[in-house]
Amino acid sequence: MSGILSPQKTQTGWVLEIPPEMAAALGLQSGSLAVLYARQGVLETEILPPPSHELTEDFERLYEKYKVTLEELKRVGD
Repeated sequence: MSGILSPQKTQTGWVLEIPPEMAAALGLQSGSLAVLYARQGVLETEILPPPSHELTEDFERLYEKYKVTLEELKRVGD
């Protein structure tokens, strides 16, 4: 592998991007994500495909539209 994986902590688990070499070995799309969470004493894993181009565009458009509101919510501790 080319580097150290750093999972992103969420409220219920961890999310990390699957390295391209591992995605290829598993037959997954490059940019797929692994979601890890503890459940009944074991570590569960779910694989999510990368977001579509349309979803990425929609997110960026909505983020720009509501950027000021999102920053204010973050400031006051939404």
